[in-house]
Amino acid sequence: MPIAANVWLVTGYDEVKAVLGKASAFSSDFTNLVGKAGAGAEQNPGGLGFADPPVHTRLRRLLTPEFTMRRLSRLTPRIHEIVEEQLDAMEKAGKDGDPVDIVQLFALPIPSLVICELLGVPYEDRADFERLSAARFDLFSGANASFGAISESLSYFRDIVKKQRENPGDGLLGMIVQEHGDSVSDEELAGLADGVLTGGFETTASMLALGALVLLQDPKHFAALHDGDDVVDRYVEELLRYLTVVQVAFPRFAREDLEIGGVQIAAGDVVLCSLSGADRDGKLGPDMEQFDPSRNVPSHLAFGYGIHRCVGAELARMELRAAYPALVRRFPRMRLAATPEELEFRKLSIVYGIESLPVRLNG
Repeated sequence: MPIAANVWLVTGYDEVKAVLGKASAFSSDFTNLVGKAGAGAEQNPGGLGFADPPVHTRLRRLLTPEFTMRRLSRLTPRIHEIVEEQLDAMEKAGKDGDPVDIVQLFALPIPSLVICELLGVPYEDRADFERLSAARFDLFSGANASFGAISESLSYFRDIVKKQRENPGDGLLGMIVQEHGDSVSDEELAGLADGVLTGGFETTASMLALGALVLLQDPKHFAALHDGDDVVDRYVEELLRYLTVVQVAFPRFAREDLEIGGVQIAAGDVVLCSLSGADRDGKLGPDMEQFDPSRNVPSHLAFGYGIHRCVGAELARMELRAAYPALVRRFPRMRLAATPEELEFRKLSIVYGIESLPVRLNG
């Protein structure tokens, strides 16, 4: 997709916060890039991530009540059940000493099943979730493949919304339909559901796989999570900072001429914020390129910042807090079944990830 405007990459922690925290100066409306009508407009992903106030404000208010800790707490037992079910599947697959792939049997199924539970959509559809979510973030296959996956996902959710209108369930979509009725359109609901899938599946799956890799690479970290509940929160937050799997925030478009970090940005310029760069900014402390759960630094930006900060951040934390300790406690002798050189990481993707992570469950 050709871009006529200047494109800036912002990597400093303070500078990234300055851009993401000032929606009045930086628009997220994707029509700035693809236009409001014509063939290009069909490539607009829509949803919360690409909306400005007041549209964004209204749509976010629909979701926020469903993501309070009180509402999310109803999912806690089911999340733990899902984790245990996937650990059982790993144990069965590795019972003869064969390598087991954490990505396929643990990291991908957990968030996809949780998303099905949250949205109130059929479990059997999760294979499509996994395929479409991976395709939309895969820059290696080109923009057409990415936008095609977005279009297919939105079409799927339009059908789901239609069914929820006719017979509302007790999932997120059904709750919004019951509480807000016709004040929210089918297209808006489909966009919200697609946004929940976008923000809550591929990202959490990558965190589960890469986090497991980090823990397996250092026995003392692996043992720390095995032995104490008191360190879980600290480890989860440092893994989120260290990995920052959403490497670049959705694009922002300058509404006016302004200055960021001593650099002049013109109205209409495109600004990309490196969340991973910001979270490893050397100004925050020493050795920011290293994993250190004991460090004391400002809040990380793994979930973004400002009005577009991930609405499902607490759900992701719940899944990570449940999954990491359960994994190391079920398989305390688990070891990598591949050398670092043999591991295949995603070559070009908005979401940092690993293709597979083979392990032996009993050393």
